[in-house]
Amino acid sequence: MKIEVKNLTKRYNDNLALDNVSFTLDGPNIYGLLGRNGAGKTTFMDILSGQILASGGSILIDGENPFDNRRLTESICLIKEGQNFKKDLSIKNVLKIFSYFYPKWDQELADELIKEYKLNPKSKVKTLSKGMESALGITVGLASKAPITIFDEPYIGLDAPSRKKFYEILLEEYQSEKRTIIFSTHLIDEVSLLFEEVLILQEGKVVLHEQSDILRDHAMAVSGSLEKVQAFIADKEVIKTKQLAGMMTAYVYGKPEEAKMHGLDVEGVPIQELMIYLTEKEGA
Repeated sequence: MKIEVKNLTKRYNDNLALDNVSFTLDGPNIYGLLGRNGAGKTTFMDILSGQILASGGSILIDGENPFDNRRLTESICLIKEGQNFKKDLSIKNVLKIFSYFYPKWDQELADELIKEYKLNPKSKVKTLSKGMESALGITVGLASKAPITIFDEPYIGLDAPSRKKFYEILLEEYQSEKRTIIFSTHLIDEVSLLFEEVLILQEGKVVLHEQSDILRDHAMAVSGSLEKVQAFIADKEVIKTKQLAGMMTAYVYGKPEEAKMHGLDVEGVPIQELMIYLTEKEGA
């Protein structure tokens, strides 16, 4: 499903959560939606899932507005950090309710995940630990088979092995049946290899939208003497620089081979570090 974001704006009184944002997500992919707290990620996901209205601009999914649109909302599953389910419902009833809503619901997968995360179907949501509630959210998100599946910090309280299992199952399900998966997380290093495209928001604006492979190939840290580095970055897009005792390190977009030809040391920049540098950048 094609998602077109056009001049999207959202205000909460005097707070501008999204500021004239435009981009397109075209077809099934795993997207990393990254940024610091308050960058506008959750607001964007709420508008995309049809839960709130924008103040200006639009989101179109296959040419239609998702707000109050049953055909689209049953194609979108948003799993948030918490408060996804009514507290008095049992796990069994949660799964039954969601199975009615999502036409492509996979009960067999839901049952497998319940066993994997050792959830008791008779337990009520209000009795679950934070990690168990997150496991239930992951179960619903994956079993929904929704063409647009959105995970917003879905694993709070899960230990590292449980998170790793989630990533493995998510990738297996995506490979067996492609869908658009939007993943917002602060544990970027753990999941960045899953991302096929990355979007970074800062103060309600998009500061980066790029394919992950291109970022891995062209985002780099170059180091050397001040003169050599300054000469190399003169015509480059510079993210950040550091200087110490006549030496400089610059974080830039470019070709590693070219930097090495200038006698510079070159290292790749992990996506998590890139996000930090971009959102620190003055005027980003």
